[in-house]
Amino acid sequence: MKKSISLQAPGRRGAGGFSNRAATAVAAFCILSFGDAGFVGKGFAHARESLSIATPFEVGESASGNYLAAIVAGAERDTHAASTFFREALRDDPRNRELTERAFVAALANGNMAEAFDLAARVASYDKKNGLANLALGVEGIKAKKYAKARAALAKGGLDRKHDVTSTLLTAWAYAGAGDNKQALQTADKLKEDAFSVFRDYHAALIADLLPNGKAEAEKRFKSAYGSERNTLRLVDAYGRFLARRGSREEARRVYRAFDDVSPRHPIITAAMADIDAGKPFSPLVRNAEEGAAEVLYGLGAIGGRQGDELASLVYLRLSQFLAPENSLATITLADIYERMKQEAIAIDLYDSVPKIDPLRVNADVQAALLLETLGRNKEATDHLQSVIVEHPKDQEALTALGNIQRSRKLFAEAADTYTKVLELQPLPDRSQWLIYYYRGIANERRKSWSQAEADLKKALELFPDQPLVLNYLGYSWVDQGLNLDEAFRMLRRAVDLRARDGYIVDSLGWAYYRLGNYDDAVRELEKAIDLKPSDPVSNDHLGDAYWRVNRKLEARFQWNHARDMSPDPDDLPKILEKIEKGMTDATHPVASDQTKKNGG
Repeated sequence: MKKSISLQAPGRRGAGGFSNRAATAVAAFCILSFGDAGFVGKGFAHARESLSIATPFEVGESASGNYLAAIVAGAERDTHAASTFFREALRDDPRNRELTERAFVAALANGNMAEAFDLAARVASYDKKNGLANLALGVEGIKAKKYAKARAALAKGGLDRKHDVTSTLLTAWAYAGAGDNKQALQTADKLKEDAFSVFRDYHAALIADLLPNGKAEAEKRFKSAYGSERNTLRLVDAYGRFLARRGSREEARRVYRAFDDVSPRHPIITAAMADIDAGKPFSPLVRNAEEGAAEVLYGLGAIGGRQGDELASLVYLRLSQFLAPENSLATITLADIYERMKQEAIAIDLYDSVPKIDPLRVNADVQAALLLETLGRNKEATDHLQSVIVEHPKDQEALTALGNIQRSRKLFAEAADTYTKVLELQPLPDRSQWLIYYYRGIANERRKSWSQAEADLKKALELFPDQPLVLNYLGYSWVDQGLNLDEAFRMLRRAVDLRARDGYIVDSLGWAYYRLGNYDDAVRELEKAIDLKPSDPVSNDHLGDAYWRVNRKLEARFQWNHARDMSPDPDDLPKILEKIEKGMTDATHPVASDQTKKNGG
């Protein structure tokens, strides 16, 4: 059975973005320049001691050696090494155009902006329509306030204005920077497609908001964008700030509150509502053309990251940070991408770079602690998280993360106590707390406090009916104990209906059939689970057991061997080895083994 565990705290990482098709352009540029190397970037340097530990490396003595090392580094998604090795290879062959393009993209993805802009100029000198090179040169021009130069570069590399959201909106901001506000709005309005409407109106609102007499236009555009998309963080914050500055603080509060109802306790929203309550002044989200252009690039980078196009996202986000380095959402989005790409040290450095006074700093500290735990640096993870809790004792995310770490270490009593502290911070439960009751239910079940566990899981379902994770856990737990069998199987089937592609949940249903001796049904469901999650050792072990029971003994040993080779839990390995050697005796009763609960804690 699969009882899922997560170190992820609920509800605080979403950066927000816009739905459009623009991210594909950068992906194409990157493939052209990089091949299929798949590079990622490196965090900013810090004056203070870093939480991460860098892996040292040395450049080679030959151009071919450095080139090959760069290719290997790119395949391993180590952009720091890739950019260094490409730079060294280029020293020995400076006229090599392909090498120049690869070195350019590597430097850009790695955040080596001065080097990237120099290489962009070289690429554009012989490939005048190179889209990525001209994008970089356009951004460089905006940063230097050379707006005509920026527009010229963007015009060379962009598509027509009806389809290229990137160059169109950057050009609009370049006009705004030059004081040609009418042309700025007209340029933004060249994006006619419905797919771009929210992004277009959002940036038109930001541009109009900077005009001396543009408040009416800004309000119209904000209303249009917000009317179409109410759950995008940046749009909500920009609109809320606009309303507060106009004196409509109650309307601003309603805008923020509506977002909070959907995604509770986001630190930016919480801080904004606190500032409204305190009567503090608000500044515009975007204060100048550089920040406006950075907002374009940040929005596109956030979209690409969610769609799985990491390299395009890194390019957009690096350029965005060059224009507006104080945007902590861009920093955290970068860190999240590196984390998903298994570049943990870079991610930790980025989280550590968020300013202490930023509303997102606690979020960043929590994520850094969870990464330290993932890397096996357990004491550092706990110490780092405890320091956050000491400084912010009422922060629910930090406490939840601590409970998750304790649960992952099988400190179930401590985890349950920590989750209780989280729940005590909010005496009146709401829907968002289902996850904490679920986590505490897991901890209580694992420490054999079933009555408390059952109450927690039922409370989670009361707050969030039909939640598949809770249906899965409670349903199987009842089957495991021979309780409420009809209701339990209804829950498990409902969980599978809701998450038909979740191999863990399908495995739960199959293993429940096995526990009741319905071996043919068990085989059917467990084979589905293996199709969905072929590399899971528990599912392979379960299917082996089911095969044995239906007299498919050769296949059973095949599955057990698979389970053995997939790094199973150390407690399960001896049992798997014994089954490989001796099989299962007919007298063995299909009692759930301890392995069925490993994913619960």
